[in-house]
Amino acid sequence: MDCIFCKIVSGEIPSYKVYEDDDILAFLDIIPVNPGHTLVIPKKHYETILDTPDDVLKNILVVSKRIAQKIMEVTGAEGFNFNQNNFSVSGQVVPHVHFHIIPRFENDGLKLWAGDKYDDGQAEILTKKIRIYND
Repeated sequence: MDCIFCKIVSGEIPSYKVYEDDDILAFLDIIPVNPGHTLVIPKKHYETILDTPDDVLKNILVVSKRIAQKIMEVTGAEGFNFNQNNFSVSGQVVPHVHFHIIPRFENDGLKLWAGDKYDDGQAEILTKKIRIYND
């Protein structure tokens, strides 16, 4: 497989591992936004969050929480972003589901995306179309 993350999992490509268990691997991003920027991935290949099983996602979230706490402690970060992109149009560069834990510091120069207001009535229409009910 040509997936760079699968090659990291198999050991073909070295990485700076910060966590590993039977199903999950976490390693430092080689082009970090800030020092300590870590990627958390399932060892099994799934392209996006949409085809990743729920139990895998739950485990990644629990592990990511532990890693984020440790990153903040070690780096002195004042906060962190927990980001995940799906499909290239959203910024997903590697087609293997992954989560970024990015330590944040006051005045680190990073900006959040710009938002905009809904057009009149648009929020109500979208709410009705998107709403999911628990059965």
